[in-house]
Amino acid sequence: MTSPALLPLTRRSLLAAAGAGLAAAVFPAPLFAQSGSAILVIAAGQDIPNFDPHTATGYSASFFLRNVYDPLVRVEGNPPEPTPALAQSWEVSEDGREYVFSLNPEARFHGGSPVTAEDVVYSFQRALRLAQGNAWMIRGIVEEDGIVAQDESTVRFTLAAPFAAFLQVLPWIFVAEKAAIEANLGEDDGQAWLMANIAGSGPFSLARSQAGTLYHLERVSDAWQQGGGNLQGVVWQIVRETATQRLMLQRGEVHIAIDLTSEDMDALEGAAGVVRVIEPEYRTFSIKFNTQHGPLADIHLRKAVSYATNYDAILDAAGYADLMVGPLPSTIFGHDPGLEVYRTDLEKAREHLAQSAYPQGGITLRMVHVSGLEQQRRWALIMLDSLRQLDIDLEIVPMNWPDMVAACQSPETFPDLFPVYQTANYGDPDNIAFAAYHSSRNGGWQNAVYANPEVDALIEEGRTQIDPARREEIYAEFQRKVVEDAPDIFGVLERRKLGMRDTVQNYRFTPVASNAIEAFGLSL
Repeated sequence: MTSPALLPLTRRSLLAAAGAGLAAAVFPAPLFAQSGSAILVIAAGQDIPNFDPHTATGYSASFFLRNVYDPLVRVEGNPPEPTPALAQSWEVSEDGREYVFSLNPEARFHGGSPVTAEDVVYSFQRALRLAQGNAWMIRGIVEEDGIVAQDESTVRFTLAAPFAAFLQVLPWIFVAEKAAIEANLGEDDGQAWLMANIAGSGPFSLARSQAGTLYHLERVSDAWQQGGGNLQGVVWQIVRETATQRLMLQRGEVHIAIDLTSEDMDALEGAAGVVRVIEPEYRTFSIKFNTQHGPLADIHLRKAVSYATNYDAILDAAGYADLMVGPLPSTIFGHDPGLEVYRTDLEKAREHLAQSAYPQGGITLRMVHVSGLEQQRRWALIMLDSLRQLDIDLEIVPMNWPDMVAACQSPETFPDLFPVYQTANYGDPDNIAFAAYHSSRNGGWQNAVYANPEVDALIEEGRTQIDPARREEIYAEFQRKVVEDAPDIFGVLERRKLGMRDTVQNYRFTPVASNAIEAFGLSL
């Protein structure tokens, strides 16, 4: 039910507020997009804070790694299916515990050295050893001594437990050149060196980086990959304001804009030379609470805020989206459509507030959002309006993404409310469950603080269980326990919204991490 006391924050009023910011925007001069060369320019709101293939995470870093490094397999299509990358073929044992990959003998690192089985073993072991970035996808499944180079071009994985999604996660474990890293190990396993250097075999390499402005990838002149499009390079151009991204797309100053709002997409309908991509994806948009430190460590206050939230306004502001029903995307295996979740109910909100340590409100909470991401700014305004009904104030703080990631490192620095998009890298409930709710992820942006041993146990059983019926039971219980803990405001499932110039050829939508665009197959 919706409280009649809520203020009517509409997309139109929020868009009007956004226009004030646009008026003061400074448009970067056309750089590559109108140069006549085959250099693809992507407008994006996030900087690329980390080049290390085994510690970096987030969509901007994923874009970089997908183009500069190679994994064993990639995925293509909708639904996504594994396709050869460094591995030209593979075999799987009947019990799902052993995978044997045969490497493409043509694969070469940028310096000319062949990609060998030893490089694969080294990369997986380094990822597991550092336990950052995407390593969570294979931890508990792959162990360091379970990866063996049978010969120079054959790698055998013996899994600690069956994992139905194993091939689907491999595109996110990138292979780096062992010799290059070992020559620059330093005291941090090569992490400092890889912040500014490349040890990959991907079709592109880093030509220039200018933090906060742009990252220019150039096509490797003797790349080992066959085929692909005609791109000579790709520019990741930082454009904080989404409305500015839209106008640059309309003017032909960029080829792709990836952070567009629903209003931007509406405004682009019928725009000359522009193609709109609006596709369903496993993309959640939620607001995480600090469940460990500060006022929202109180579960009754979390439930009070959850019931006070104006979900209609959130959905209206999101545009092309549906409200979430619990922590999992509604189209993914294991989702419980009958799950009872929080909806706007001011009476229940006040009941829980009365049971909290702040029965009269009278406190100020702190919410951050990514600078320039209009959608997140709108959500902050909606929360400000919603919380006023409980006599709770909200301090809204725009921050750059790297600063937000840094704030996630401890409960003491994590804000009270933290909005976050989470784009699934593979279509299995394990993706969202493990990344966003397992306590081993604490300290990272996907789950900075939430921890519940019972939830951990369910997630661990769910990822290693191969019986579908039992998995369904596990994830149903997982969803009930998470909703009871109220660690998030479960927001919306957004459709992917991309704007492209019609000169971009051969783009094919894949519903996993589609804002981290793979450029190899594209042409201009």
